[in-house]
Amino acid sequence: MGIGGISMWQLLILLLIVVLVFGTKRLRNMGGDLGAAVKGFRKGMEDVKDEGEEKLEPDQIASENRAEAAAEEPAKNKSSST
Repeated sequence: MGIGGISMWQLLILLLIVVLVFGTKRLRNMGGDLGAAVKGFRKGMEDVKDEGEEKLEPDQIASENRAEAAAEEPAKNKSSST
């Protein structure tokens, strides 16, 4: 038994039909295009990931945490007074 219930002979016949329809040169070009597309997608994902991560110094992180805490305090005071 082959992959997903398809026997080896069925896979070979399918491959032969695909080669006859498209030809080896066209299949080679499609494979290269597909590889380039995957490579470009991966590079784009890494670029987006790098843009999202800002490199902050430890003093910048501490000042941001203090600013966030100061912004939350008035909201807590308003809710507790009502």
